[in-house]
Amino acid sequence: MSVLVLCLLIAALLVIRVPVAFAFFGPCLLYMLSTDQSVGLALRLVANSTASFPLLAVPLFILLGSIANHAGIADRLFDFALAVLGRVRGSLGYVSVGVSLGFSWMSGSAVADAAALGKVEIPAMLRAGYSRPFALGVVGSSSLIAPVMPPSIPAVIYAGLAGVSTGALFAASVVPALLMALGLCVVVFLWVRRMPHLERTTFSWERVWVTGRRVIAPLGAPVIILGGILGGFVTPTEAAAVGALYMLLLGFAFRTVRFGDLPKILVEAALTTGSIMLIVASANLLGYVFARERIPQEISQGMLGLTSDPTVFLLLVFLLSMVLGTALDAIAVLTLTVPILLPLATQYDVDPIALGVLMILSQMIGLLTPPVGTVIFVLQAIARARMSEVFWGSLPFLVPLTLLCFAIIFWPEAILYLPERLGL
Repeated sequence: MSVLVLCLLIAALLVIRVPVAFAFFGPCLLYMLSTDQSVGLALRLVANSTASFPLLAVPLFILLGSIANHAGIADRLFDFALAVLGRVRGSLGYVSVGVSLGFSWMSGSAVADAAALGKVEIPAMLRAGYSRPFALGVVGSSSLIAPVMPPSIPAVIYAGLAGVSTGALFAASVVPALLMALGLCVVVFLWVRRMPHLERTTFSWERVWVTGRRVIAPLGAPVIILGGILGGFVTPTEAAAVGALYMLLLGFAFRTVRFGDLPKILVEAALTTGSIMLIVASANLLGYVFARERIPQEISQGMLGLTSDPTVFLLLVFLLSMVLGTALDAIAVLTLTVPILLPLATQYDVDPIALGVLMILSQMIGLLTPPVGTVIFVLQAIARARMSEVFWGSLPFLVPLTLLCFAIIFWPEAILYLPERLGL
């Protein structure tokens, strides 16, 4: 009964838009007091949850994305992609997917991607005659590539919680991220067939050359980060630090970042890091409460009694992750569910890397679905659109992402090929 009351209190706080971390903290502290648990224990649990070397990569990757945003990398990628694809009908739709794919190698955050690229791409599409739902949908869905493609912040969180190799998880995420981009391009192709009036630009090799030279240096960042991690030269934390320094030097070289901009960049990265770490800490406290009440064991017994088929287990994980992702931040969902689902996955003989990719991808769908849908709120602010307008515009693009989740469920070994070949 105490757990039921706890969950009802959390749900009520979330409904009235209390931040996720505080919606967890408050009821958990009440539980600790009502069961004569030490508040000092709660504080130790909160503090220890973030004292992890793998989690140190999170603020560094956030700093990398913040610097890339301020350095104008998104604009450079946009200009190059438009120069290459401008003469294709519906070019701005493909450009949006391509730029999000390129920017995802440096961002790792869907919110950062949507904020940085939406300001450029949505007005450009509306001026070119694209429908408003299409513009919102393609920008929002394309931003979901960032948390899947390395360097992925949710992947770093999952690797720390599950005790698996971050490099192996990064390698396993590359193919799903590329398939996401391909699936979104298919939806763009089908949608723009109904818009024959769309403008096209004249193709020019000179323009491709000029814009292409401007993206060579920024594209060195993913080579440094992933090459260092997958080659075994640096840890993910060290790679994040080197990548952030490289991006900062590029910003100075391009003269788009000045020393006077550093306080703003650092404060922006610190605020984002603080919100993520608060969620991790509060979810860890909630995880302690659940463990004390034997909730993981009850769930384990229930699922093992329900099915012995690993495919059915993965289907249930997909549904659970997607439903929770519609109401909670992805970091909170991972922190809460990984300690419960990982032992179960071992009993079902499911590889933890495949489980991680599936959980991250299915939770990303929740970023574009009400009621919480963080990306929806970002696009609302940028385009001054209604929540329903963003959601219905995004709905067709969620179809290939859902199909990709099913492909991972039925053929999990496919995404394990790359990390196995790399010996990770």
